[in-house]
Amino acid sequence: MRGAVEPRKLRVVSLRVLHIDTERGWRGGERQALWLARELQRRGHVSVVAARDGEQLQRRAMDAALETVACDPVSEVDPRAVWRLRREIGRRRIQVVHAHTGHAVGLAALATLGLHVPFVAARRVDFRLRPNVATRWKYGRAAAVIAVSRAVGNVLADCGIPPGKIAIVPDGVDLSRAVVPASAETLASCGVNARAPLVVQVAQLVGHKDPINFVRAIAHARSSVSDVQAMMLGDGPLRSDVEREIRALSLEGTVHLAGFRPDADAILAAAHVACLSSREEGMGSVLLDALALGVPIAATRAGGIPEVVIDGESGLLADVRDPVGLGKAIVRLLTEPSTATRLAANARVRASEFSVEKMTDGTIDVYERALDKPGARAISASSASSESVIGAP
Repeated sequence: MRGAVEPRKLRVVSLRVLHIDTERGWRGGERQALWLARELQRRGHVSVVAARDGEQLQRRAMDAALETVACDPVSEVDPRAVWRLRREIGRRRIQVVHAHTGHAVGLAALATLGLHVPFVAARRVDFRLRPNVATRWKYGRAAAVIAVSRAVGNVLADCGIPPGKIAIVPDGVDLSRAVVPASAETLASCGVNARAPLVVQVAQLVGHKDPINFVRAIAHARSSVSDVQAMMLGDGPLRSDVEREIRALSLEGTVHLAGFRPDADAILAAAHVACLSSREEGMGSVLLDALALGVPIAATRAGGIPEVVIDGESGLLADVRDPVGLGKAIVRLLTEPSTATRLAANARVRASEFSVEKMTDGTIDVYERALDKPGARAISASSASSESVIGAP
């Protein structure tokens, strides 16, 4: 992908947006959807959040005084869920539908069919799209596809999404939060020696996050920093594999599996190093938290991570599937205080490039481009450009 379209000045309009995210649990994508909806509402726009009844996104949206719609589809083509969304689009006079997940794209494509209400699809992972008719149809109906990084945008283009329909809008981080680091008592309750250097990874225990890579990197780091402690925040289908690897490497007293923690930000703030061991990664929004908190970062070069962390400036990067390289980066940050301090200071500066406000500016611009031609299948952008880069640092 090449070229760029300059962001336009935002119009002074009041938008009515329906956000759809029917995932279970609370991950980075759900938090981004909430932050966007909340910031839009703060600016005088109307945000309605369609989420599963009782899930974290719905509850947190209610806590933020956002309007919500219960949406509990059995699949992305569930006719009852589609009918409910169509009804809400009409009743609430929705102008733009924003599908925040892959399944939500299918629901949005069907719910807006024939309504002349454009929908925008979000893509936060750098996996290839499935090469089938259903996927081509639902993404083909989108007025725009927001990619959180150039790496994701390139994958989308390679999968056949017209480059002029792709807009690069990086995820954002709430810089106004006051995060108090977790106490020694909290860390001790997780089995961590609070007096030892601490490495924290916040990620689901799933294949593309490569948690085994993290465990092996810690094994390497322990050979140089014998008292290192590590916490893995998050759960998933690879938990038993991770537990076996911890036992195989005799890391039972070193690597602690804490599962999902509502106080993940506080624990991350207490870390000496924030880590992300992914082999595939759209952007790695947890790294934005680390930047904002000023926690030195050791991560891989997967996907869009190098667009967030500048190697040697705001963190240290290693190749994917290279636990020795990742372990060496961790050791440097734990044993070279001047390096860690410099990178942490640069990280805080870098974080300002990824504010929620900038993310919202870019997203509104995409909405307005979609509304230039209601119901159209492509955003209005220069046909001479092969990419719509909006708000990319």
